[in-house]
Amino acid sequence: MAEAAVRRRGRGGGGAARRAERTSTAIETARYIERNIANFELLDEEALALIEDHAEQVLQEIGVNFVNNPAALQRWRDAGADVEGERVRIPRGLARQLCATAPATFTQHARNPARNVEIGGRNLVLAPVYGPPFVRDLDGGRRYATIEDFRKFVKLGQMSKWLHHSGGTVCEPTDIPVSKRHLDMLHAHMTLSDKPFMGSVTEPSRAQDSVDMCGVLFGQDFVRDNTVMTSLININSPLTFDDVMMGALEVYAANMQACIVSPFIVGGAMAPVSVAGTLVQVLAEVLAGVAYSQLVRPGAPVIFGAFVTSIDMNSGAPTFGTPEASQITYGAGQLARRLGLPFRSAGSFCGSKLPDAQAAYETANSLNMGLLSGVNFMLHACGWLEGGLVASFEKFVMDADQLGALHKMAEGVRVDADTLAMDAIREVGPGGHYLGCAHTQANFKTAFWRSDLLDYKPFETWAEDGGRDTVVLAQARVAKLLDSYQQPAMDPATAEALQAYVAKRKEELPDAFA
Repeated sequence: MAEAAVRRRGRGGGGAARRAERTSTAIETARYIERNIANFELLDEEALALIEDHAEQVLQEIGVNFVNNPAALQRWRDAGADVEGERVRIPRGLARQLCATAPATFTQHARNPARNVEIGGRNLVLAPVYGPPFVRDLDGGRRYATIEDFRKFVKLGQMSKWLHHSGGTVCEPTDIPVSKRHLDMLHAHMTLSDKPFMGSVTEPSRAQDSVDMCGVLFGQDFVRDNTVMTSLININSPLTFDDVMMGALEVYAANMQACIVSPFIVGGAMAPVSVAGTLVQVLAEVLAGVAYSQLVRPGAPVIFGAFVTSIDMNSGAPTFGTPEASQITYGAGQLARRLGLPFRSAGSFCGSKLPDAQAAYETANSLNMGLLSGVNFMLHACGWLEGGLVASFEKFVMDADQLGALHKMAEGVRVDADTLAMDAIREVGPGGHYLGCAHTQANFKTAFWRSDLLDYKPFETWAEDGGRDTVVLAQARVAKLLDSYQQPAMDPATAEALQAYVAKRKEELPDAFA
């Protein structure tokens, strides 16, 4: 049945799907951001050259560990590295030479081609929060996430204008065995959204399931030649590449699916306390990880990742939205561009337990830093709370709304005869106002970005409407978006084949909650 569905999908999707699409309500999604503003360049040429030189020194003299992975060690031996036990020392220049075959930009295809994204260059793709085991909403408070919570987040992502990507593990559905939950999560992304999505990385066989399910959705021939997933591969900083993450990377790279090779940096715990020292370690780890992806398959798409936070030296808790994290992210962006790779970092980071003022301050710092640092793929762009332990429904829509401001800022400032507005200035003259002039009437609909969530009413009107704060407004918006959600059309044969694949794999896999 799956093979038959693949063949029908390859011929164009089926008449039933086209008829359903004609009768469905269109959901507006903004195109991925194309920056018309400059990146913020924090480090000068001398500093960048020193960091690059010291990263090469780390790889050659200290090396990195590839644990429980004999095949990886053999690949490195064959490439000319010095392998002693599980320690791999990479000669100066070798990793950078291997990285040269990774593409500077690539297209990730969505099942709706209008939602395809270009990752790299001047572009910025926004994806939601990833990985929290808990969820929070105003009614239910903090609780373990379920698959129904997961599906709601996917629906919210589909309905969010400023999100370009459906993401991956938007929350961890703890009511389904670990051994099987990846199947339900992928199925939700594939059927409830038509935006691009991420694959599973928690075990190599789950990465293979992700590739196989994409073969059902897109057609095996299409997947063989095109990137349809971008998946997160975290490095066990400092300088350790475990067999689970590398096993997933090996599956994706071999199938030309994109990986984000991302050090997991908590400054002072998993990297030096200094900005420069952390950048040395980040670059060394990324060089080794990206180079290894190219040993698996030259030309495989890969992203230079940097998840960065510092640590509170009193409590040991991670901190977010801090100046040091911004400095590291700005510097990592420069290093990624010099390496010729797309860059992943930033997000709606905060340490707050609630979507409150602390969350807003830290999130605003983190989002704007991501825009200005030249990030190409921003995971965690909306919904993040409590240092990533919680996915919040209200904060999801609050953050998603603010992503519109990033779009507007990235447009830059257009300077031409219309925007210079001399006719308007002449028309109004001294002491007048611009509300009724011709220029305002012609441009008011698009002149200013406007929030779909925040309240701008006068106090009296606001009070009469119940005096609702932002979290209460966000709760109402969550309900409105879910009530108006419509599932994007899918060819019935493809939908049936996906369901059959999931059911078959669940029968084959034992239940396991660890």
